[in-house]
Amino acid sequence: MEQVTEKVTETLKKVAIGGDKPQKEKKQKKEKVAPAAGGDAGPLEMNPPPAFIQERLDLFDRLYKEQQEELAKRPHDDILITMPDGTTKVGKAYETTPAEIAKGISNSLFKRTIVARIDGETLWDLERPLEKSCKLELLDFNDDQGRFVFWHSSAHVLGEACERRFGCSLCIGPPVDNGFYYEMALPGGAAVQSSDWAPLENIVTKIVKEKQPFQRLEMSKEDLLKMFAYNPYKQHIIQDKIPDGTRTTVYRNGPLIDLCRGPHVPDTSRIEAFAIMKNSSSYFLGDANNDSLQRIYGVSFPDKKQMAAHKKFLEEAAKRDHRLIGKQQELFYFEECSPGSAMWLPHGMRINNAIMEYIKEEYWKRGYDEVMTPNMFNTSLWEQSGHLAHYKDDMFILDVDKEQFGLKPMNCPAHAMMFRHRDRSHKELPLRLADFGVLHRNEASGALSGLTRVRRFQQDDAHIFCREDQIKAEVADLFDFMKSFYGMLGLTFKLKLSTRPEKYMGEIETWDRAEARLKEALNEFTASTGGTWELNEGDGAFYGPKIDIAVLDCLNRPWQCATIQLDFQQPINFSLEYMTAETQAKQDEGKPAPKAPEPEAPKEEEAPKEGGEKKKKALLVKKPLAPGCARPVMIHRAMAGSIERFTAILAEHFAGKWPFWMSPRQVMVIPVGMGFLDYAKEVALTLKKEKIHVDVDSSGNTLQKKIRSAQLAQYNFIFVVGDDEKTNRKVNIRYRDDTSTQARDVPYPLSEAVEKLRALKADRGMYNPFPAHNPKKEEEEKKEAAAEEVKV
Repeated sequence: MEQVTEKVTETLKKVAIGGDKPQKEKKQKKEKVAPAAGGDAGPLEMNPPPAFIQERLDLFDRLYKEQQEELAKRPHDDILITMPDGTTKVGKAYETTPAEIAKGISNSLFKRTIVARIDGETLWDLERPLEKSCKLELLDFNDDQGRFVFWHSSAHVLGEACERRFGCSLCIGPPVDNGFYYEMALPGGAAVQSSDWAPLENIVTKIVKEKQPFQRLEMSKEDLLKMFAYNPYKQHIIQDKIPDGTRTTVYRNGPLIDLCRGPHVPDTSRIEAFAIMKNSSSYFLGDANNDSLQRIYGVSFPDKKQMAAHKKFLEEAAKRDHRLIGKQQELFYFEECSPGSAMWLPHGMRINNAIMEYIKEEYWKRGYDEVMTPNMFNTSLWEQSGHLAHYKDDMFILDVDKEQFGLKPMNCPAHAMMFRHRDRSHKELPLRLADFGVLHRNEASGALSGLTRVRRFQQDDAHIFCREDQIKAEVADLFDFMKSFYGMLGLTFKLKLSTRPEKYMGEIETWDRAEARLKEALNEFTASTGGTWELNEGDGAFYGPKIDIAVLDCLNRPWQCATIQLDFQQPINFSLEYMTAETQAKQDEGKPAPKAPEPEAPKEEEAPKEGGEKKKKALLVKKPLAPGCARPVMIHRAMAGSIERFTAILAEHFAGKWPFWMSPRQVMVIPVGMGFLDYAKEVALTLKKEKIHVDVDSSGNTLQKKIRSAQLAQYNFIFVVGDDEKTNRKVNIRYRDDTSTQARDVPYPLSEAVEKLRALKADRGMYNPFPAHNPKKEEEEKKEAAAEEVKV
């Protein structure tokens, strides 16, 4: 039964929730964000309420009574409950609840606990009796799973408010990364207005004060169809996702009853702070051919203090929005004729190129070879790699010469073919192939968002072909690469191991071996750095387990960037092999190598006749492993991930104040008057020879306005030049990130300034190479040094 409800929820999440995975929806109407205020629009609630509410309650009450009577008959045997600290508590099966255990420890623990976790896996309602001996954890809002349960319960509260106000047909109401939403169809196809926000929040306040308990009920498919007979959307979900003869659960709070696997908070009073954030339109199940629905987004917290902190966080995040920075600094923009494909402007390309230059330098140090592969391949390649079966909906498929081709969404199949295009020896391994080729993914239009979710992008994509005994060293080097890269940018990161998904290729034994290798590497890395890693079960790629790396920016927001994926499947799919050391040694001694079996003839598939001629399409075939050869392991890896996405992350992390080495505006030279413009241009030319992005302000504005304009444009350094600077070939320097240099001080020789900037760029540092002069302090230091010399 749990598996059935989980399948329903996960299927709906895939079509309704934005995230790192490709969406199944094809179109999504553009979001409408209204102001956070609105007046009353008619009565607060429907009076009388819709008839279906009472009919639903009557059926629930009858079935809930039967369920409780049946549970009471079950044996209440003694059970042993083990807490995280190893202590044990004795309880009764079908009687003792996690809530009782929490209260027995302290009331404050119970009040802050949201949900229980059983045996490290199953989430459990606090008021639901335990059924057997188990390990028990009590999760609060700070736990990721606890927070999602809290927001899921809040979505139900929002759903109740919407039913009471609109008499609507609810669809789905899941938690998402920053809160929750509920999707619904209003009577007559009406739309939610911003003026509905305040009334809905008022109803939510009433619901919270009522302390409505969340009650769990298992129901048959037949009873579910009766309960939701009024709602065509619930009917579709029940018919489509719940197999005949199975049971699933609903939850009730107040008059609301909803199809849901749970669990939930004990009662609605836990939700002390609640706010509606925005509303939009959408399509049922994300399909433009289905009904148009209304979606309301919200966020909630256990107390008002956390809500206030969240709103402050949103204000800061809005200031850092990379779309705003991109517009202000003229970095990129989008055209309607090519949605999801960024138009990189000159200043944006400076950042793009700086990131790639750093990665290419690291490739040179770490033994990577850069390659280039085609953008489009016949679908037979994607069929062999497995992407056509698992990824077709997210690819752009084209008809060319009466055959189907796909724009590549990733580089791995092309790199596999590159490996196998000639015989390989163990001496060539590890072989590290890097590719900045353009990739295309058919993201849903509603999921597109600035540079963070695009259709056309480039990755710092690379694949390592190695022996199994080389995996540990290669993964260790990738961790070192990642630590160096992120550390330089002031980014911290979290590690997750994602294991075998429900749909996968290959044998379970191969998966187990691959997962064990990654666990070993993670344990060694975290032991050396004092970090930790998390297990993310069932979220691996279809061809192998992976380590997902989420970087944390200055606002502590997680962003999915780097990935390390171990792949034993693609080498089999593409018949990759290399000559082992033993076979190589025999060949070197002049002994005949083992004879390879004759490869199978390529299968042929007859195409439709065209003009009386037959056109044949040769399908790629798997070959058995040749004697004396072994399969390589393929490691998929990226550090920045999508360059577009990584640029967006850095824009928000630095709030547009780019480090000097990647800044699109590094130096502004400002003459104090037009008489010094020639020297300003000479200074600029000197800097330009060092490949420094420099501009000269030759406008007629006042000096103060020129300086202020350069500061607002986020130039790293401002060089002011006048008579003294021109006469002595110096520059007066102001550093953007050091207020002590904002006042005019002792000028630097131009040659010294150029040398310091050259070093700063080479170091990729984030320091001030021009510390403020303090003549008095410098004089004191000279006197102290002279006194020391006299003593000596």
